[in-house]
Amino acid sequence: MPDPKSPSADRSEDPFTNVLESADSASMVALAGHPLHAMMVHFPIVLGFATLAADLFYWWGGDPFWARAAVWAVGVAFLAGVAAGLVGLAELLLVRGIRLRGSGWAHGVAAVMLISVLGANWGLRLTRPEDVLPMGLGLSALGAVLVGFAGWHGGKLIYHHGVGLVAEEEEPDNSPEAEEDAPVETAEDPAP
Repeated sequence: MPDPKSPSADRSEDPFTNVLESADSASMVALAGHPLHAMMVHFPIVLGFATLAADLFYWWGGDPFWARAAVWAVGVAFLAGVAAGLVGLAELLLVRGIRLRGSGWAHGVAAVMLISVLGANWGLRLTRPEDVLPMGLGLSALGAVLVGFAGWHGGKLIYHHGVGLVAEEEEPDNSPEAEEDAPVETAEDPAP
């Protein structure tokens, strides 16, 4: 019996693979051809890591500036994460090609966990700022791990499966720069 995971295995008989390959995976929530979820996720990612960095600086130096910076960073990370999560949820519900892939569900679950940790971290800082060390630092570190996990599966969706891309037909480039780079055609035959 051939190994089903080998590259030479014939997958044309697998009905699930046929359904998966035929499912549409183009983004349904886009602005001028640019998927909104992919544009929005950068903010909670960067601000989640910024919160961890501010916590580490606060732990190291004790300057209250870093505690205040972390409150703002995690608050905006949470709000941006909720917005990106809602757009991601719309993509998950509207695009069949995302729902059929395990990476889509793993990405969604990790993102919900991340948003929950960001919210708990922000709430802790607003209600009990004296507990930033060690609980806030721990939540920031957990958030960084979840960013990595959610990002890994989100990257798999885009780079391995082409999910969320808006396919457009390529138009020929008729710009003056393209004409300068084009090979020169001559009517003469080259000399032997």
